[in-house]
Amino acid sequence: MQEEKGLKKQEETWQKSLRWLTRTAVLLALTLAFQMLGLPQPVTGPAVNAMLLLSAIFVGALGGAVIGLFTPWIAFIRGILAAPLGPMIPFIMIGNAALVLVFSAVRNAGRKALWAGVTGVVAGAVVKFLILSSAVRYVVEVKPPIARAMQLPQLFTALTGGVIALAVAGAIQAAVRSRRD
Repeated sequence: MQEEKGLKKQEETWQKSLRWLTRTAVLLALTLAFQMLGLPQPVTGPAVNAMLLLSAIFVGALGGAVIGLFTPWIAFIRGILAAPLGPMIPFIMIGNAALVLVFSAVRNAGRKALWAGVTGVVAGAVVKFLILSSAVRYVVEVKPPIARAMQLPQLFTALTGGVIALAVAGAIQAAVRSRRD
């Protein structure tokens, strides 16, 4: 009897892990699809940030952070991220992960209320901005146009992506609720 319970619990754990992995992979694929559309940065940047935050909402902070770590490398390998930005990849990875982790921590601390989501977006965006702007100011030597692109525009891109993510998540959650009723 005890052994049966243990096997059942192990099977449930495997199912949860497989569900998480599948959802994370689908969200990574969608995020990469946005990157590969070849749209201008003012469209692609917010879309990618929105996908990172949507991933955090629907698969958790770890899933969103994992996606945020992969996207700069894949964008670089595919030629979407220009070669002069290569030295920034580790900082973009850290910035993406920080955006997701800070957003998730603040949102979860506020019991997922709308104000907590908004506060999480602002806090995460500011932390990402500080990481990227500090990197181009103190660590990585890049040309001035690249340095400028890694500063204030990144804050606006993350904030815009956050607004999109909260709107989309709200719409998805409302649709799921209405379908249950």
